[in-house]
Amino acid sequence: MSHVFPRHTGQQPPVAVGGQGCYLSDASGKQYLDASGGAAVSCLGHGDPQVIAAMKAQLDQLAFAHTGFFTSQPAEDLADLLIERAPGDLDRVFLVSGGSEAVEAAIKLARQYFVEKGEPGRNHLIARKQSYHGNTLGALAVGGNQWRRAQFAPLLIGASHIDPCYEYRLRQDWETAEAYGQRAADLLEQELLRLGPETVMAFVAEPVVGATLGAVPPAPGYFRRIREICDKYGILLILDEVMCGMGRTGTLYACEQDGIAPDILCIAKGLGAGYQPIGAMLCSREIYQAVADGSGFFQHGHTYLGHPVVAAAGRAVVTALIERKLLARVRAQGTKLRAALETRFAAHPHVGDIRGRGLFLGLELVCDRVTKEPFDPARKVAATLKAAAFDNGLICYPMGGTIDGKTGDHVLLAPPFIIEDSHIDEITDKLETAINAVC
Repeated sequence: MSHVFPRHTGQQPPVAVGGQGCYLSDASGKQYLDASGGAAVSCLGHGDPQVIAAMKAQLDQLAFAHTGFFTSQPAEDLADLLIERAPGDLDRVFLVSGGSEAVEAAIKLARQYFVEKGEPGRNHLIARKQSYHGNTLGALAVGGNQWRRAQFAPLLIGASHIDPCYEYRLRQDWETAEAYGQRAADLLEQELLRLGPETVMAFVAEPVVGATLGAVPPAPGYFRRIREICDKYGILLILDEVMCGMGRTGTLYACEQDGIAPDILCIAKGLGAGYQPIGAMLCSREIYQAVADGSGFFQHGHTYLGHPVVAAAGRAVVTALIERKLLARVRAQGTKLRAALETRFAAHPHVGDIRGRGLFLGLELVCDRVTKEPFDPARKVAATLKAAAFDNGLICYPMGGTIDGKTGDHVLLAPPFIIEDSHIDEITDKLETAINAVC
C-alpha cells in the first residue's frame, strides 16, 4: 500500500521508471509519448546528457550553500544568462523553486517597491478571469479560476479580475482582431478608474494563457495597450511566463513577440526542463534600486532559493536552448504540428478552435462547432479524454471549465522541443483516436 498522498485519492497512477527523449515508460514497460511535457515542463525531453552531467559536476563541487551567507557561481552565471537576453530594463534575478514561488515573490516585491517609494496606499492587484498563477495563497488569489479558488476563498487576499483576451468567445462578429484587442485591454483602465489608480500596485497576466484557457494568445496590439495603461497610471506590469516562457512559444521570453517588456517577469517549468525544481522572478533596474536605496532588504525568501545544483541545471538548460538553436526549432516544429492539427481537426464537429504559438497549442472542444456550445460539464469530457489518451500511450493536458471555471473543455499540447516529424504524426493520430472515443 502506498503512503504517498496522490493528487487524486481515487486513482493510483502507474510508476514511472524511465524516460528517454520524448517518451516516458512505466514499471510494466509501457511507453508514453509526452506530448504535454508533463505540464509544459520537459522542453528538452527526458535523459538529456548535458543537463545531467552539469548537475553531477556541481554535486561533486558544492551541493548547498544558504543564500543568507553565500551566493554561488551557478546562480551568478544563470542570472547573467537570463538578463543578457531579457527584454526591456529587466536587470535582476531572484531564483526560487517553482512558478508559484516566483509569483509570490513578484507580488511581495511589487508591494515593497511602493512602500519603499512612499506610496503604501497601493495595495490592490488586478488580474484576469480564467487565469492561473499558482497554488500558494497569494498566487491563487491573483489567479482568476473560480474552481481552484472556491474552497480557499476565505483565505485569499482581495484581487480584481477583468475579462481575459479570449478572441474565440469574446470577440464580436463586427470587430477586427485589432479592435477587439484594444477593447479587451481598455477593461484594465476601466477597472483602474473604478478602484482608484492610486490604490493599485500591479496588473498580472500570462502573455499566452496556459492551463485554464488552453494556449490562448493575445489579440494584436493587446499588450501594447496594456503597457500604455500601466505606464499612464504608474502601476507595475507583472507577466507570468511560468508556462509559456523559456522558448515554449518560439522566443526565449514569450512577451518578445508582443513587442513589450514587463516590470516584473516570472518563469519556471521550462527553465529547469524537469531536471530540477526551479523558478525565477526577474525585475527591472528601477524596482531593484528602490529597494537598494531604501531598506536595502527584500523581506522575502526561502531556504532553497538559489540552490547551486538547481541553478547549475537551469544554466545547462538555457545554454542548451541557445547553443542548440532550439528556439528556431520550436518555431519550425510548432508550425508543422499546428498544420497537422488543422489538417486533422479543422472540420471536426467537436473541435471549435485550434490556437497557440510555437509548441504551445490548444484545441477547444465543443458540443457544436457552429454555435460553439460547450459540452455538459457532467460528461467530464476533459478528464475522460485525458484517460483515453493515456491508455493509448499519449500524455496530453486536457482541462475542464475553460469558459468560466465550470463549463467548457480544451486540451493543451506542449511537447519537448526535440520532437521529430514522426512524433507529430503519432500525436495527431492518438489524439484523434481519443477525441473520437470521448466526443
